[in-house]
Amino acid sequence: HDTITSNHPAIKPLATSTSCGDCHSDIISQYSASIHAESASCSGCHNPHRVSSSSEIAATEMNKQCAACHSNIKITASHAKWLPQAELHLGAIACVTCHSKAENYVISIYIARRDGAEPESKPDLVAYEDLLIYTNGDDIQYLIDKNRDNYISLDELRKFNRDPVNKNIYLKAMMTPVKPTHSFQTFDNRWDCTFCHASGPEIMQTSYLSFPKENGTFSQVSVEKGAAMDALQAIPNFYLMGSTRNGILNKLGLLIIAGGMVMPVGHGFLRFLTRKNRQ
Repeated sequence: HDTITSNHPAIKPLATSTSCGDCHSDIISQYSASIHAESASCSGCHNPHRVSSSSEIAATEMNKQCAACHSNIKITASHAKWLPQAELHLGAIACVTCHSKAENYVISIYIARRDGAEPESKPDLVAYEDLLIYTNGDDIQYLIDKNRDNYISLDELRKFNRDPVNKNIYLKAMMTPVKPTHSFQTFDNRWDCTFCHASGPEIMQTSYLSFPKENGTFSQVSVEKGAAMDALQAIPNFYLMGSTRNGILNKLGLLIIAGGMVMPVGHGFLRFLTRKNRQ
């Protein structure tokens, strides 16, 4: 729009026509190859006059874009055919976490209302103006970042959770892609539980606390590594099962199970061998 003057929209001069592909040709190529391109254009999900990066948008907001065409009831029902606790899982990830081919993923933590009907599967994030009542005129970030170092420690998360003043709000964590692609489809490795529920070096260790801003976007603050594994105190409503897996305990558990099977199986086998002696 380089031909629009500073007086627009009062004078409204003729603007040079442009399209998304003029600047985003690589994304257009990705999206054109997906089945979504047959039914929705760029403006179906994006407002060209309200441009935000993926880190500035809440995962719940991303999911609302999908829900504009895809019924939440049908989405849950289709995933429930293969995914245990489908509704709970879908409430903990952005749709594009599984349906876009991003290279990196993080745990995005939001402040949500505790009094919702289904706070985990259908989180209700607290808006900027509603959080102001907790701040006494201070920056919202300092609700948790008490030492104001622009970094959230595990200790600060625990103190926030234990503070009785925060009894009506809680920390809601969701897995989100750092830079989602537009090749929306179902990828084979997303059927594998270990895509999210990994252990060792593959575990999702990077977390950010996303604070709402007055303009409706979010700002991210880095969180100390380990928040996703500290399920009891850091993020009490979020646990990546398998993240604290211990190989030695797994082997001991198998030995205990095998040992417990020796007696009934061995006893049954001996009775089978000696069945003629009892006739």
